[in-house]
Amino acid sequence: MAENINANVEYNESDIQVLEGLEAVRKRPGMYIGSTSSKGLHHLVYEIVANSMDEAMAGRCDSIEIVVRKDNSIVVKDNGGGIPVGIHPKMGIPTVEVVHTVLHAGGKFGGGAYSVSGGLHGVGASVVNALSEYLEVEVSRDGHIYRQRYERGVTVTPLEIIGDTDQTGTKTTFKPDPEIFEDVVFDFDIMLSMYREMAFLNKGIKITLIDERPEEKIVKNLCYEGGIVSFVQYLNRNKEVLHENVIYIEGGKDDSSVEIAMQYNDGYTENIYSYANDIATTEGGTHMTGFKSAITKVINDYGRKYNFIKENDKNLAGEDVREGLTAIISVKLTNPQYEGQTKTKLGNSEIRNLVENVVTEKLESFLEENPSVARIILEKCLTASRAREAARKARELTRRKSVLESASLPGKLADCSEKDPSICEIFIVEGDSAGGSAKQGRDRRIQAILPLWGKMMNVEKSRMDKVYKNEKLTPVIMALGTSIGDDFDISKLRYNKVIIMADADVDGSHIRTLLLTFFFRYMRPLVEKGHIYIAQPPLFKIAKGKEELYAFDEKEVSKIIQEKGWKKEDVNIQRFKGLGEMNPEQLWETTMNPATRMMKKVEMEDAVAADEIFTILMGDKVDPRKEFIHNYARTVTDLDV
Repeated sequence: MAENINANVEYNESDIQVLEGLEAVRKRPGMYIGSTSSKGLHHLVYEIVANSMDEAMAGRCDSIEIVVRKDNSIVVKDNGGGIPVGIHPKMGIPTVEVVHTVLHAGGKFGGGAYSVSGGLHGVGASVVNALSEYLEVEVSRDGHIYRQRYERGVTVTPLEIIGDTDQTGTKTTFKPDPEIFEDVVFDFDIMLSMYREMAFLNKGIKITLIDERPEEKIVKNLCYEGGIVSFVQYLNRNKEVLHENVIYIEGGKDDSSVEIAMQYNDGYTENIYSYANDIATTEGGTHMTGFKSAITKVINDYGRKYNFIKENDKNLAGEDVREGLTAIISVKLTNPQYEGQTKTKLGNSEIRNLVENVVTEKLESFLEENPSVARIILEKCLTASRAREAARKARELTRRKSVLESASLPGKLADCSEKDPSICEIFIVEGDSAGGSAKQGRDRRIQAILPLWGKMMNVEKSRMDKVYKNEKLTPVIMALGTSIGDDFDISKLRYNKVIIMADADVDGSHIRTLLLTFFFRYMRPLVEKGHIYIAQPPLFKIAKGKEELYAFDEKEVSKIIQEKGWKKEDVNIQRFKGLGEMNPEQLWETTMNPATRMMKKVEMEDAVAADEIFTILMGDKVDPRKEFIHNYARTVTDLDV
């Protein structure tokens, strides 16, 4: 038994640390903003903007401006009521100071100033303050402009009046602390996607997003009078829609309300996004359950009433009814209850009943009043049902084949010996040659190898029955063990890491994109839960004498030669054209050894943006793809020709 180094150390009262003020936030920032990576950095801005949006939902604000300044500091300005500046009765200091320096201090607990609010825990402004090099707040209210400054969460100036005004609102300027964050450079595209979504969800609220860092500053005015109807039109803009007008449904009860916008396209996947008080509930919840239940019942009832579904036919399944559906579900409520701290799944039971009743009543009326649209929708659903039945037969055939072959795993799979999925990984390898090297070079205990030859189908243009029949994708489905689509079960995943290992050229990039499209469309939880990785094989081998080093690009080659003090003409530089050129030892050393390899983890920060990219790159429409290539061609840094 290993010796416990703490066994002889006394544990007493002095070992109990009390972190005062905002020290706890700086000590454990991940607990409050998720991470100190790019995601956490952008979350800081969101917290401040969410406060302004709460003012908008309360009816006191209609304009929010967000500015990224040249030094990557942020300015958020609104025309709301302004944070109260009077002395707080309990704390004895200005209320604006309480908001910025005390955790769990906010106006959103009692439901008075904010009957509907995205922020529940009162940690927004104070957490941003704690994690910023500095934060300065200016409040316009009561005829004056007030200002106070903080540095790393500590108040450094008293609240002072710096001018007079007849306006109201709050202006917050802050700069994220480089001592906390891995990188303090904001990504304008991430911000644009985030606040465009917020503008869609809040009809008529103007959000102005400005980037002052380029030579010519970028200004984006985001305001959508159509609200979530405009959102659905935006999501479907690169798709062929089946009916021109978006179906809009709204209703409410007591202090809760629901808005739904929906439109069918000719695609084979559903894209339903749900929100509670403007917060994306990526894991769904009671509002999503109510919607799915109601739409399935309404369409089946209509189909039977008008003989689209014959007397002896089975009802349409939920997945049939949702094929090709783009929908936004937005609920507003006074006391949202979430499952888990991340606010990604709504738990209020009364919201399910509200959504179910509103959708049932309003969608029934819409179908009765618009028989031509109803016919289009029913025909789409019935076609999906027939395809699902074909997929079931193809799936059963796949299972029968595997039993006849006395193996439930694909023949080319070189499996690992370990049976605990949590420590196992599978490499999906491009080509038999590279697959052979990978099989010889791997750690057989925990690493499985599945070679794929040639390019698989583009699932963006195919239904599930075609996927099950595809000889390139079937081995992947069988090897992972989770099934796909509505049958997907992540508990049956046989490997914790699913690693795509393709050549570092155009064909390899295409294969990676095809596989990622497949995982996103048919095994999305693998992406959401962080199981998908991309291997990073080196492009170059640099050899001098017996010393061999590897580099991922030409810049790194130059750096290695310079650091070693070598002359370029004395060095042998080999560019690998593919994984198959590496022997097993090289492949293990550079790409597969967990102790030395580099891999990219595929994460999904924005499901809406991800869907848009896959639709553009892999969908039927050519013009959006041309536009995408035109817009981003300048950013390509390494392209084989």
